[in-house]
Amino acid sequence: MSIHIGPVEIKDPVILAPMSGVTDLPFRRCVKQFGAGLLVSEMIASEAMIRSCRRMWKKMSGRFDGDWPMSVQLAGCKAESMAEAAKLNEDQGAAIIDINMGCPAKKVVNGYSGSALMRDLEHAKGLITATVKAVKIPVTLKMRTGWDYDCRNAPELAKIAEGEGIQLVTVHGRTRNQFYKGSSDWAFINEVKKNCNLPLIVNGDIVDGETIDQSLKMSGADGVMIGRGTYGKPWLISQAIHYMKTGEWPADPTLEVQLATIIDHYDDMIEHYGVETAIKMARKHFGWYTKGLPSSAEFRNGINRMTNPDEVKTALYDFYAPLIEQEAA
Repeated sequence: MSIHIGPVEIKDPVILAPMSGVTDLPFRRCVKQFGAGLLVSEMIASEAMIRSCRRMWKKMSGRFDGDWPMSVQLAGCKAESMAEAAKLNEDQGAAIIDINMGCPAKKVVNGYSGSALMRDLEHAKGLITATVKAVKIPVTLKMRTGWDYDCRNAPELAKIAEGEGIQLVTVHGRTRNQFYKGSSDWAFINEVKKNCNLPLIVNGDIVDGETIDQSLKMSGADGVMIGRGTYGKPWLISQAIHYMKTGEWPADPTLEVQLATIIDHYDDMIEHYGVETAIKMARKHFGWYTKGLPSSAEFRNGINRMTNPDEVKTALYDFYAPLIEQEAA
């Protein structure tokens, strides 16, 4: 079941996807405590990192704190900057460098980074070559199936990447122009598998045992990457690992465990970002954690107006207490 990325063994090929504004250090810690095959940082802009932008260094921080093995994802459009950023991350202790050629966000694409690179494979090749040559650690590549339906060139890019020393590819089963609309085309990802000999990770719309089975079967991939399915469910990666080993999908943690997880996550955010920023950033997580629970909409409306961290905690305890009692009864 394990896969190797150069000298790095991933015993359980279930990977936490890099997601800007989500997979920061506190969230990665949250996921790691339940179990994960590999954690990937938020996407880091290579040039901003080189300029020592505080925000970028904040995204990178903590990689020695239980994250290993950890992959650091870099985005950029200049070969020199990608190479320098990769070397800086290697020096800081990263186990793997991942190159982003899949982000569909306009601000990234307009800067000729992310999935925009799939429109110019020669330029993409240059970035890959420079990054691989700059470091001794493995370099991987994440992409989409292509720019649009008329240019689904992921198989070609994977072949180029293999020739330039990339050691694993991950493919999200949508084109850039789809963003997150429609369904992930796992079957097309099989064309990537046929066109190169690299370990392949399938990504997109993987949320449970059924989608794990279907995505692996249709793509022929060696493992899965899960992103949006972990919103409010940092335990999902561990559930997926258990399923792939046993064929059984474990139950969600009890509400009591979920509450403890939320509190720990919140405390970690406060320590990492400071009170004011943490309170604002935590609101989306509270929304994801409580989605589907009774009276959760009213709860979110109230907690989203709170600015005192202790008041927020009290509201969390008050909301969960009766639900925990009902679950235990």
